[in-house]
Amino acid sequence: MENDRGKVIRLPYAKYGIRPERRAVRWVSTSYEDLVRFPKDAQAKLGEALAVAQEGGLHISARPMHGNLREVIEIVARCADGTYRLMYATQISEVIHVLHTFKKKAHYGAETPRKELRLVEARHKQAKEEARRS
Repeated sequence: MENDRGKVIRLPYAKYGIRPERRAVRWVSTSYEDLVRFPKDAQAKLGEALAVAQEGGLHISARPMHGNLREVIEIVARCADGTYRLMYATQISEVIHVLHTFKKKAHYGAETPRKELRLVEARHKQAKEEARRS
C-alpha cells in the first residue's frame, strides 16, 4: 500500500501475507458530519489513513498524542486550502472510535488548539463510558 507521498506503508502482518479483518469504525458525536463537509482531497487522505488503522497499521501521517490523550491517534492531512485533522482511539474496544475531525484554522505552529484538545478529551471519556456500558 502506498501513501500520498509515494512511500510504502508497512503493516505488521504484511510479511506473512495475512490480511486481517477490518475493524469497524464508530463515529462519536458530529465527527462524521464534520468530515463530510471537508474537501474531497482531505476526505481521501484522512480516509486512506483511517483504512490503514482499520487493518491494524499506523499511517505515515498519523501520530499518537501525549499526556492525557496518549491513547488517541491524530491524523494530519495537508491540503491546498489548509490542514485537516482526525482524532481516533483504538484501545477502548474492538472498534475504532473517531472522536473529532476539524480544520486547523491557526496559521502559525503545528500545535493542536487547546479548544480542540478539550473536545477530544471529553469525547474520549464519553466513548470509554459507552464501551463500558455495552
